[in-house]
Amino acid sequence: MGNRLSQIATRTGDAGTTGLGNNQRVSKSSLRIHAMGEVDELNSQLGLLLCEALPPEVRALLDSIQHQLFNLGGELSIPGYELLGSAAVLELDEALAHYNAQLPPLQEFILPAGNRAAAQAHVCRTVARRAERQLVALGNEEALHEAPRQYLNRLSDLLFVLARVLNRADGGDDVYWRSTRLQRAAPEADQA
Repeated sequence: MGNRLSQIATRTGDAGTTGLGNNQRVSKSSLRIHAMGEVDELNSQLGLLLCEALPPEVRALLDSIQHQLFNLGGELSIPGYELLGSAAVLELDEALAHYNAQLPPLQEFILPAGNRAAAQAHVCRTVARRAERQLVALGNEEALHEAPRQYLNRLSDLLFVLARVLNRADGGDDVYWRSTRLQRAAPEADQA
């Protein structure tokens, strides 16, 4: 692996193409490269979240997710190759069940806010959704395994839940949306 990364500035992409893991050259604007870039951005945003003070259990989970996202990037870089399997999706399902059980039911929409760690988890959630959309677009053009799409779908859900967990870990709560419609309905409800 050390030899593969010994030269970073190769200049081979100066013409607007890049190499995949199977040595195929593709346009840097291809759907596959966009999907790889979105997954890379998501992993980078998770790295930023990991700079925050986090409960050890959440930190360990996010570390595992970063490794799985690297696997996903590797899978995307080699068409037809499979690195991310159903076990990774199951890990997210189990984490979702675990953390959801600790939270009160939502009564209203929440804003992507609260403490810094929770807000960053929301940023990660939105990037995960964008990566998922890009993977769906690629899957509409090329055959892909199901696990990567499922993984990004579950991950965005988990990041929403973790944002709620992280707000509470700091003694806070969700930041609820103040709906104009609900505010208008509240006085009517009080009169009933």
